[in-house]
Amino acid sequence: MKTTEEKIHEQLANNPIILYMKGVPDKPECGFSGKAVGILKQTKIPYAYVNVLAAPFIREKLPKISHWPTYPQLFVNGELVGGCDIVEEMYKNGSLLPLLTAAVPKQPEPTSDTLTGNDVTTLVKFGIPDAEVIVAGEGCDLLITVISTQFSELPLVKKQQLVMATLKEPLASGKLHAVSVKAYTPDEWQEKSANSASGLLQISV
Repeated sequence: MKTTEEKIHEQLANNPIILYMKGVPDKPECGFSGKAVGILKQTKIPYAYVNVLAAPFIREKLPKISHWPTYPQLFVNGELVGGCDIVEEMYKNGSLLPLLTAAVPKQPEPTSDTLTGNDVTTLVKFGIPDAEVIVAGEGCDLLITVISTQFSELPLVKKQQLVMATLKEPLASGKLHAVSVKAYTPDEWQEKSANSASGLLQISV
């Protein structure tokens, strides 16, 4: 069983840009978190997030690691950028966008007429950095299962839209056709795996 500190360090290591906030991007639960989300949305750079209201142990522990007492907290490449005021100031002076752009790997360009399972996984993880991706099927007919903390508190349609947005270009170009998407939070996936007689695949969360 991982400690809270280990989970935080893992989140920071696995997500080049991550926002610890109150609420979720579609429904912030404090004005400062809402302002930070609005600024990040303007940059159009993908980022991960953690709702600290739904993770009280992380909410309590993170300030001791970051030495920053309030939320939201934006991290880039494992380093604290700051809270809402600093994010807003950096956005205004033009230093935020280059920092975020440099942190995110360039989106790969598939070279063939159809995508492999690895291509799909890479594209999904580009848009949803903390995602675990399972691809079944061949050619253009794929079943894509995605597990991510970013799905927390989102309705089913929003979860699927978030995944489909990462595959917008290959869908538009015809490199993907018949795609079925299933999206779960880590807790939902664990419950599904536990209840499934064939649930042999172990997912690290």
